[in-house]
Amino acid sequence: MRVIGTSIPKIDSYTKVTGAARYADDLKLPRMAFGRILRSPHPHAIVKRVDTSRARAHPGVLDVITGTDLPHRYGIMPTTQDETAFAIDRVRYVGEPVAAVCAVDEETAEEALDLIEVDYEPLPAIGSIEEALAHPENRIHDDTKRGNIMKEVHLNFGDLDEGFAEADLVREDTYFFEGTTHAPMEEHACVADAAADGKVTLWTSTQTPHYVHREVAKVLGIRLSRLRVIVPPVGGGFGGKCEPFAHDFAACLFALRHGRPVKFTLSREEVFYCHRGRHPVKMILKTGVKSDGAITAVHLQTFLDGGGYASYGLATVYYTGALLTVTYNIPRYKFDGMRLYTNKPPCGPKRGHGSTQPRYAFECQLDKIAEQLGLDPAAYRKQLAIAPYSTTVNGLRVTTCGLKECVDRVVEASGWDERHGQMPPGRGLGIAISSYVTGAGKAIYWNDMPHSGVIVKIDRGGGVAVLCGSADIGQGSDTMLATVVAEELGIDVLDIRVYAGDTDLTPVDLGSYSSRVTFMAGNAARRAALALRAQLFEAAGALLDAPADQLAAADGCIFVANDPARSITFVEAAQKAEAEHGTLSAVGSYAPPKLGGEFKGAGVGISPAYSYTAAVAEVTVDPETHDLKVDRLWVAHDCGRALNPTLVAGQIEGSAYMGFGEAVLEEQVFRKGLHKIPSLLEYKLPTIYDTPEIVAMHVETHDPEGPYGAKEAGEGPLNPVIPAIANAVYAASGARVDSTPITPDKIQRALKERQRGASPPRQAPSKEVVATR
Repeated sequence: MRVIGTSIPKIDSYTKVTGAARYADDLKLPRMAFGRILRSPHPHAIVKRVDTSRARAHPGVLDVITGTDLPHRYGIMPTTQDETAFAIDRVRYVGEPVAAVCAVDEETAEEALDLIEVDYEPLPAIGSIEEALAHPENRIHDDTKRGNIMKEVHLNFGDLDEGFAEADLVREDTYFFEGTTHAPMEEHACVADAAADGKVTLWTSTQTPHYVHREVAKVLGIRLSRLRVIVPPVGGGFGGKCEPFAHDFAACLFALRHGRPVKFTLSREEVFYCHRGRHPVKMILKTGVKSDGAITAVHLQTFLDGGGYASYGLATVYYTGALLTVTYNIPRYKFDGMRLYTNKPPCGPKRGHGSTQPRYAFECQLDKIAEQLGLDPAAYRKQLAIAPYSTTVNGLRVTTCGLKECVDRVVEASGWDERHGQMPPGRGLGIAISSYVTGAGKAIYWNDMPHSGVIVKIDRGGGVAVLCGSADIGQGSDTMLATVVAEELGIDVLDIRVYAGDTDLTPVDLGSYSSRVTFMAGNAARRAALALRAQLFEAAGALLDAPADQLAAADGCIFVANDPARSITFVEAAQKAEAEHGTLSAVGSYAPPKLGGEFKGAGVGISPAYSYTAAVAEVTVDPETHDLKVDRLWVAHDCGRALNPTLVAGQIEGSAYMGFGEAVLEEQVFRKGLHKIPSLLEYKLPTIYDTPEIVAMHVETHDPEGPYGAKEAGEGPLNPVIPAIANAVYAASGARVDSTPITPDKIQRALKERQRGASPPRQAPSKEVVATR
């Protein structure tokens, strides 16, 4: 390998560091108009009247639209389409779009919003999981089967009663994971333009151009062939840009009506309200183990605060249960999940989608069990680790698994064996492990078509174009595509241009979510490149008088493998091949293998491969103030094979940073439906001064399913960081904090429990929801 496995710079780094990259908000087109959105000030209310007459009459205003202009329901999941682009008869959260203005400039559009008159009739608002269950009569959606329950899941694998009866120790705990948001550097933005023939082009900051294409065309009532979606460079997504939003629909409608481009750029406060972030989840976890620590049974109950609409919630509630079994050997398992509507902004996917919250709960509980049994937490996890090439109790197929090596790496790097339990008061180490999917085995819209397609084209001058429908959201997927093609064709990465995220030019790719792009688009790119290489080798073989199977390609040449002096240039081979075959292009596709069981919900959690991670955290807790400082994080990640070690390290570090923020700082706090901290000044993200030293290590297992053995690296490394910090806090202070974020006041409250005889002292949520189950 000449390119695979080397740390080349990102191919888009040159434009980004020079400021030449043009994001959605940088786009400027002639005669461009600007849009702004009027949002609900109420968490729950009937919309009795929307009067736009004064706004329409305001100088400079071109148009105003309301919910009746775009009445078709949509949703990212096909079976839970409960949203309209703008509220029609009712608003269900503060910030819900009610109307949009199109004007000659942004200031005029903003002024016109104040001229729209809306009569609201406030309704009782539901603000929490407990309220949603306690007040089924206050329905947020009238078509739910039962109160405010959006989705209820009950799955049982094995005889749970038998498992708990076999156990020598049964432990039950309640945990709460607070909701968080993605906070990408780039706010949501889009530009739409309509040509004279009625075709619309939408440039939008999205992770899923294919799904935006599908839903926008449906809501606007136009053919898919009349809409083109292009993804400019994206300044971060983390799951928050996986869906179409009101501004996408409005921009396209305004452009069609007025034949001129229209731009929407959301404010930071608006991004907080349309965030689709991490679900708040209350979890009741019961685990039975033998005296040697072997798990006999697990029962997990999750209650998700979903906000006002479904979003990805159908998948999320399944994800909170499905992936728990992929890390440890669990012989019997029961999962009960429930997602509830509340009058808050809808929650959706955030890095580690659905698996982050239960992983926090399980890893914290496992630490408690290890202590009760007198077992070392690191060795105990290795003892329980799932075996490679096995099948979980709920039918998930595991291929490679470097989990034990990941544990060994962080144990050695952190000095765990010498330091754990031996550090001075106020300092401690904690460990946790996790797993994650490498792409979802089922598409959101179930079908038998490929999940990713790539076209590779060679011109007679030696230039290579790679066309793929994926979106580079900062993770380096464009670089990955160029790397794969460069390796197979034996050329320089900079001789390749990647054209991604354009629904007119590129084959369908399902998008940048579920850590799927390197695995799925990488496999598709390799297949396309290999098809072209075969044509090049055939042509080169004729010129070199050598069989094609004896040739190799590297450094811009094609040569006889055992006699490199006999060679021709890549350009010469391309010209010879084009003369024989015509224009040189090839298509590669990838569809996951058929996986999973037959039960309802078996399609969630299946993946062609799973990644594995171990993390150790070192913390300091001030014995007087209880201030928490995370000093250092060690994270080892089984990424299959590192196609670009530097980019893998960057993904591990980014995940660890995000997990650190969620563990100790971040929370979405609402008061009567109003977001209390909708700005980056008040929403507590860790700065460079807060962030601990992060030691990133990758473990290579060379998975047979992935391109060159690669698995994911973008999301999995986040999940163990949060419980590792929680376990380290206990080691440092003696306080168990069973809710996030882990703050000094919670540590203090936990330690006060010692005065009431609690052993160990804990700060935990109540089990109030159990009675309403």
